Amino acid sequence: MERPERILFVTGRLAESPLRDVLSTASVAAAAEAAGAEGPGGPDWSFDVAVLGVSVAALLHTDLVARRLDPPQGFDRVVLPGWCQGDLQELGDSLGLPVDRGPKDLYDLPEYLGGATRGPVVLEEHSIEILAEINHASRLGEAELLAEARRLAESGADLIDLGMVPGESWPGVEAAVRLLVESGFEVSIDSFDRTEVERSVAAGARLVLSCDQSNLDWLSPLAGSSGIEVVAIPTLPAGLDSLDGVLERLTADGATFRIDPILEPIGMGFAASLERFFEARRRWPEAEMMMGTGNVTELTEVDSAGVNVLLAAICQELRVGSVLTTEVINWCRSSVAELDLARRLLHHSFEEGVLPKHIDSGLVMLRDASLRGEGSESLERLAGELTDGNFRIFVEHCDRRGGVLHVMNREGHWRHTDPYELFDTVLRETGTELSSEHAFYLGYELAKARTALTLGKRYSQDQALNWGRLTVDEISAVERRRSGENS
Repeated sequence: MERPERILFVTGRLAESPLRDVLSTASVAAAAEAAGAEGPGGPDWSFDVAVLGVSVAALLHTDLVARRLDPPQGFDRVVLPGWCQGDLQELGDSLGLPVDRGPKDLYDLPEYLGGATRGPVVLEEHSIEILAEINHASRLGEAELLAEARRLAESGADLIDLGMVPGESWPGVEAAVRLLVESGFEVSIDSFDRTEVERSVAAGARLVLSCDQSNLDWLSPLAGSSGIEVVAIPTLPAGLDSLDGVLERLTADGATFRIDPILEPIGMGFAASLERFFEARRRWPEAEMMMGTGNVTELTEVDSAGVNVLLAAICQELRVGSVLTTEVINWCRSSVAELDLARRLLHHSFEEGVLPKHIDSGLVMLRDASLRGEGSESLERLAGELTDGNFRIFVEHCDRRGGVLHVMNREGHWRHTDPYELFDTVLRETGTELSSEHAFYLGYELAKARTALTLGKRYSQDQALNWGRLTVDEISAVERRRSGENS
């Protein structure tokens, strides 16, 4: 049996106690998990903590660590706080062993340690193509059209679909398609107008939405002769039986096609339309299929991420190889990015036979995956150890109904559920006159903390709240100050 990996965690004085608590708890949990598995029990790592001469771990830098940390003996690697800046390779060379950055939040260490032993999951592969529609594309200028196509592609779209305006013709469709194709985009055209379709195909469009009995006579020969692909759809309410003649003609003309049984809005045949997808897969087990998700995501007033995951899961299970999505209404404005992560997550889940859980939390946006953090006892202990006037802000999640905001420094420890009351109390009891800069900072951080308390999210001072794939990193006050000192 190999000996456990010996890890030295570096931190500041104030974080020593909670760090040891988290590591001890994680070690016990790892031992219990190992004991429940086959083979000998016991975690495959052990730890010790080195406390350097700073109070706040975020103020550490690899240069300071190199000066104050003697080369550790008997350890396999060193783990620094996630906020620690500097060159890890240079520090590792001076210490004579590997150096890593841990998570910025020490309460993420259990997952970090698990990932370090199991290896990270890389979600690169997928089996679903994403078509992203530019709604009312004919009303955009060339620059706007190109910018929107780039945005959608950067979000994960594989193919840009040009959505027409019903009842309006688009004389410039050929130029628009050519512009996108020459810019490196794969393009589909969403039109039943013969002239628009023919011009788009001539300009390089590779997919046409859609083909049914109404345009079969001219679109099927065009598809067969040009090599483009079409989306075959049923005539409703006739259902899938109406596809038989369409598919026979397309096959006879040598056309390539994918089938879209058409997903209906909730309350207007949604369940029955799901049944059509299952029935279509039974009828045509080898056919390519597509699902347009907008009838559900756009027409249901709910955040789109969870809906997109469920629809993508149905597609993954039924081998529906492409989805068409839109980002028109505000609650769907990140649907392409959501589907991009969902398809990768679900591909991994189905291929590996594992639940889509604890793999990637990028689609947990409104709340966080967990609420681990400081409790009242540890916060009281921390407040008693402070020796400077800098304000520390914490959120204590007491239960599912709410929690408490905490502010502390060497002069006291204050708590309240209302950030305004808390702010006023701190100023009154400390007699502090804040500069406009510090007042803004404290107000900004308390606003983030209150948001975290309201939604059930984790809060770390000077760090952006976690909004999953929508998170925008912040430059912390510490980093801004350090940057100013070095400029």
